Amino acid sequence: MSRDADMSEHTMTEKRAVILLSGGLDSATVVAMAKADGFTCYTMSFDYGQRHRAELQAAERVAKDLGVVEHKVIGLDLNGIGGSALTDSSIAVPETPGQGIPVTYVPARNTVFLSLALGWAEVLGARDIFIGVNAVDYSGYPDCRPEFVESFERMANLATKAGVEGQGFTIQAPLQMLSKADIVKAGTRLGVDYGLTVSCYQADDQGRACGKCDSCRLRAEGFAAAGVADPTRYF
Repeated sequence: MSRDADMSEHTMTEKRAVILLSGGLDSATVVAMAKADGFTCYTMSFDYGQRHRAELQAAERVAKDLGVVEHKVIGLDLNGIGGSALTDSSIAVPETPGQGIPVTYVPARNTVFLSLALGWAEVLGARDIFIGVNAVDYSGYPDCRPEFVESFERMANLATKAGVEGQGFTIQAPLQMLSKADIVKAGTRLGVDYGLTVSCYQADDQGRACGKCDSCRLRAEGFAAAGVADPTRYF
């Protein structure tokens, strides 16, 4: 049997999804949601020059714990571009809330990540791509808004062989309009072990969190509002 025939036979009997997995709370919840919806899950993380490797190690732990079929780590040199506190060590991570889009915004990050997930989805015969973006309890990043997700989906179906041949892609953002507390509650119901995850922008080598950055603040508030014990370790 040819590889293409084998691929099409597989995809007729199972629905595959590619899921962007950072190793944080939101993306771990999305993997559990996709799995609960009956998807065969393939996860993708990026070693893009971020401040620490703790989140990549967390992503591997989460992928293993939630039983994904394959976890892929793609190397990208976004610190060659810089322009973000997450990719340029000379820019400090803010430890108090500020106005406007914060310096932790990484230029074009979700556009690049979704584009690579789209490529892998096309190869796998997957029609669904999941991303854990949120536009409620979030830092104001433009590439986390519903308008961005919708326009990327339109582009995905114009830019791919599968899309042009009528095998269109859906970009799923199930956390889009949920509060952080709702996300924690949903993941807890689905058995997500949040002790495996790392959300902090400046975690140490052991994955312990600072407790001061925007990501730590939103995470802690989410657990508190959900009434769920927070397993986060701090340094």
